Amino acid sequence: MTRRYWLAAASAVVVTPGLRAVPKEAAAVRARRLEVFQVRVNRLGNWVLFRLHTDAGLSGLGDASHGSRDDLRIARLGRELLGAFGKHGIFDIEYLRRIAHPRVKELGRPAAVALGGLEQCLWDLQGKALGVPVYQLFGGALRRKIRCYANINRSTQDRTPAGFARMAEKAARAGFDAVKLAPFDGMARLSAPPEQFERDTRRGIECIAAVRQTVGPGVDVLVDAHNHFDLERGLDLARRLEPYRLFWLEEVSRDLEALAAVNRAAAMPTAGGESIFGVQGFHTYLGADPVDILMPDIKYCGGMLELKKIAAMAEGAGLPVAPHGVASPVGHLAAAHVAASLPNFSILEYSYGEVPWRAELVEPPEPIEQGRLRLPNQPGIGCELNEKTLLRVASKLLSA
Repeated sequence: MTRRYWLAAASAVVVTPGLRAVPKEAAAVRARRLEVFQVRVNRLGNWVLFRLHTDAGLSGLGDASHGSRDDLRIARLGRELLGAFGKHGIFDIEYLRRIAHPRVKELGRPAAVALGGLEQCLWDLQGKALGVPVYQLFGGALRRKIRCYANINRSTQDRTPAGFARMAEKAARAGFDAVKLAPFDGMARLSAPPEQFERDTRRGIECIAAVRQTVGPGVDVLVDAHNHFDLERGLDLARRLEPYRLFWLEEVSRDLEALAAVNRAAAMPTAGGESIFGVQGFHTYLGADPVDILMPDIKYCGGMLELKKIAAMAEGAGLPVAPHGVASPVGHLAAAHVAASLPNFSILEYSYGEVPWRAELVEPPEPIEQGRLRLPNQPGIGCELNEKTLLRVASKLLSA
């Protein structure tokens, strides 16, 4: 290709199917206005979706869900970060990262979630401006289908062994070959009388046993302990769960030393890290050797680029990465684009059965087939919001 030909090609207007033409210099595209939608899901929380509009007529989507109960605060923090981002272009992710990290240090999780949502919007916009799927911007896809596990915890209303077993069976019939439950939610505190704590522990183990018996040996079972145990009880739990051949045991304790001790002793793999922010936070976490599998969440860890950086750290340490994601279809697709590019990817979380209209919240519908997410080929993350469904299930928190 001659220099003259290259310059002519580089100066051409980028046009992609279904989108408006982008200016000659894609790097000149500027973000102008942020819309924030609150999507009503269930008693455990809403989905919060960002839609970022540009001066080129493009819009990008991001997920800022389940950061806290204060959805409006997250919306306002998103607007604040966009204001600080100013006239920078949609490719200036590192600049957004620089201005946002001090706010996260000051304000915690809500600011991290606002950053994650806004950052996803920028990656979606980059893909659309260049006419390529986002995974191409992260080094290309090593896999075109992303294995997902069905997190049945949020959709299981009947918190008995039979209730968990029914939902696990439903997910398995839908084609998922891995299911996750958190059967210790609502159990007694560590300070409760020992007999009460033991009674709740035994009930949780009975739920796991029922799920394993129902789905059989061909479906992987994952268990999230949601930090309900200390060292002694965590070691006891890991021992008692050995017969159920778990794919992993997740987040037994909040204490890093306890996690590390359980990790060393457990017969099954351990996983964790969903709530940690940034490469520095994960560097400290990795130094304690607390788990076998890292679980960064693009909404909490700092965004898609941060997930890629954290995964590279894990790759250097010889650890697989399984992105956490109690997310909407938007957040699930965004995480999948990064996951597709990771040499050390393991499996991706999928919130199963929460609402019947989940797939139709976006256009085209979320591409889940037999427990696998088929990677979209459309520019950006590969979806737009379905305005009809959005009108029925969501309200607008912000448009500024």
